[in-house]
Amino acid sequence: MINFQYLRTTTSKSALSLISKDKNAKFLAGGTNLIDLMKRGVATPEKLIDINHVPLKQIELVGDTIIIGALASNTAVAEHPLIKEKLPLLAMALNAGASAQLRNVATVGGNMMQRTRCGYFYDTEMPCNKRQPGSGCGAIGGFNRMHAIFGTSEKCIAVHPSDMCVALIALDAIVVLANPKGERKILFKDFHRLAGDTPQLDNNLKADEMIIRLEISVNQLAKNFHYLKVRDRASYAFALVSVAAALEISADHKITEVRLSMGGVAHKPWRLTASENFLKGKEASATNFEEAAKLAMKDAKGFGENDFKIRMAPNSIIEALTVATSKA
Repeated sequence: MINFQYLRTTTSKSALSLISKDKNAKFLAGGTNLIDLMKRGVATPEKLIDINHVPLKQIELVGDTIIIGALASNTAVAEHPLIKEKLPLLAMALNAGASAQLRNVATVGGNMMQRTRCGYFYDTEMPCNKRQPGSGCGAIGGFNRMHAIFGTSEKCIAVHPSDMCVALIALDAIVVLANPKGERKILFKDFHRLAGDTPQLDNNLKADEMIIRLEISVNQLAKNFHYLKVRDRASYAFALVSVAAALEISADHKITEVRLSMGGVAHKPWRLTASENFLKGKEASATNFEEAAKLAMKDAKGFGENDFKIRMAPNSIIEALTVATSKA
């Protein structure tokens, strides 16, 4: 790890002022990903700006919108009565992530900003276009069991590792960003990027911006929901495939609203819009779930060792929908 300067700030205004003065500076919140990257020499910031004392830990209901501050810990969000009552899908996804110890210090904003866990990205001796643009993608033709089957490019097939973000994209969250001129809002589905020709860019956050909060409208999806995470071990493991499913079902068992998204399959949380559109207005049945799962797999492409995901993913979608529908 290189030597670095450590600064602490207590306001978002001063944090933005500091970050705008140094392109090699990074914000430090929980540090559960950034510190790992620094230890391995993948990230080499010359300055860390500790923002943990900035008052951005609120979890509250304002009108019909739930506000979650960027510095609220994953545990605080998952265990908050408001989240458990109104957004149980988010609570379930958060509790599926990492370990209890990490969730205690990891923050909402940090979770959104975490980098891929691709082994080639973490190994500075290996080629990785995300770490060093133009060096190549070691995962293509290499060890790619954990890698993407959707939205890939010739430059990168890495996946976004978050569980929380899979739920947030399904819940139509809005990200509020601060910059020196004020604030701007961006739909959560537009915050993260596909790799394309610029895999080094994980998201659309600008250099002079910071995440302030999330805004999530209260919905009617708190009864029939499920977050399914298929992984190699029961805890402290990233998803091979994950599915966030939430439905609103009428008295005659028709689907009036549905949200579906996946993790472990793309460079960003993957929303299953075609499957949602198919299911709306239809009966919540095994046949319709199977058809929705087939639609979800359009354009899926394996890279050898991750071909099994093309079979695992639709089965996971069916299971998540089935469990969500069966809840009383």
